[in-house]
Amino acid sequence: MKNKKVFILGMARSGFEAAKLLAKDNEVLITDMKDQDEKQVAILNELNVKVVITKDPIDLLDDSYDLLVKNPGIRKDHPTLIKAREYHIPIINELELAYHYLPKNVHVIGVTGSNGKTTTTTLIYEFLHASGKPTFLGGNIGIPFSQFVLDVKEGDYVVLEVSDHQLCDVKDFKTNISILTNIYPVHLDFHDSFDQYKEMKKRIFAHHTKEDIAIINKDNIEAFNLTKDILSTKKYFSRLGKSDCYLENEMIYYQNEKIIDIKDILLKGYHNYENIMAAILAVKSYGVSNEAIKKVLTTFKGVEHRIEFVKNVKGVAYYNDSKATNCESTKIALKSFQNPTLLILGGLDRGHSFEDLTEAMSNVKYVACYGETKNRIKEYCESINISCDIFADLKEATLACYQKAQANDVVLLSPACASWDQYDSFETRGTEFKKIVNSLEE
Repeated sequence: MKNKKVFILGMARSGFEAAKLLAKDNEVLITDMKDQDEKQVAILNELNVKVVITKDPIDLLDDSYDLLVKNPGIRKDHPTLIKAREYHIPIINELELAYHYLPKNVHVIGVTGSNGKTTTTTLIYEFLHASGKPTFLGGNIGIPFSQFVLDVKEGDYVVLEVSDHQLCDVKDFKTNISILTNIYPVHLDFHDSFDQYKEMKKRIFAHHTKEDIAIINKDNIEAFNLTKDILSTKKYFSRLGKSDCYLENEMIYYQNEKIIDIKDILLKGYHNYENIMAAILAVKSYGVSNEAIKKVLTTFKGVEHRIEFVKNVKGVAYYNDSKATNCESTKIALKSFQNPTLLILGGLDRGHSFEDLTEAMSNVKYVACYGETKNRIKEYCESINISCDIFADLKEATLACYQKAQANDVVLLSPACASWDQYDSFETRGTEFKKIVNSLEE
């Protein structure tokens, strides 16, 4: 990537880091519709990157550009991307860009799936780190690959969370180990169909040969069927029957060897045991010891914004599950609790149905909803006879739950919607929720 003229569409974290990575040896323009952090803009200006805030980025693009780097969240039918294709300008994203800066002989582990990506990715990193291996963590987890790729050395390990949005625009990106945690019909507003969504997920195995490893959830029929024809060496995990890594009699086994009793694992929930098994399969390929694995599992509390305990106020436990941007994730969170639950739902309206939540709503006694989806959530709750009120924003919804909750209840932020109607990320949403909860009168 030298002496190129590069157009970056969409700033955010990934665009900012991509621009920094490219700036030394290339002519770079970055554009976004929204005003950006002044400090970040100043940094890019200092690097001679041209920053343009405009609602019409298409007017900035001409056929003099050699490459377009797009934000993963931008749809393929964006007018600027259509114009780029007409000019035959290659379109990639930040993940693909950073991959081309990677030294040779680096161990790359990629994790994708509808749910469980962040926990699985983090566990792999923690297992490798505990065993003393030089390891980097990044990707869709919130740390752009471009941010650290120049620090990676030959022989190092790179663990990446990879979303379906990122997989849309990769070409040469290749892993040594790819994990598919599960597949459910989510993000269908972004893809034309469930079949297309699945095909994007399958790209995590692109360029694999028998020398590379695919780790697959044997219990998830969509993941199992999708990967039948891939060339990778396949390894499976299961909590329903014996496999390469499996759960039996409340114990996790790897190749029929007991690894750990689940009562000793700090993370709870069968969804987390699946994530743990996937992570064990990944690191066992690199000789990580049972001792290193057990050390992590007996101390690891989970990832931020994923069923994260915030605080106990007047006997009520508050949990931040802001990362639940679809119904399947919210179902997992709801099934993690036996206590009466006050649920906060709402956010960006992708047109998805909330009917999928019904089977998991048995302990929910009240719903506070807000955001673009609030009216549809209210209608849904009325249809299943659960009390629900509409609020203007997350703060109002949280305060309402605070007023209604009783000792031994759970207040759970698990929105089942993306955050982008009111927040720039699920992290920002989750951080605000925690701030609100920590300010509650005890």
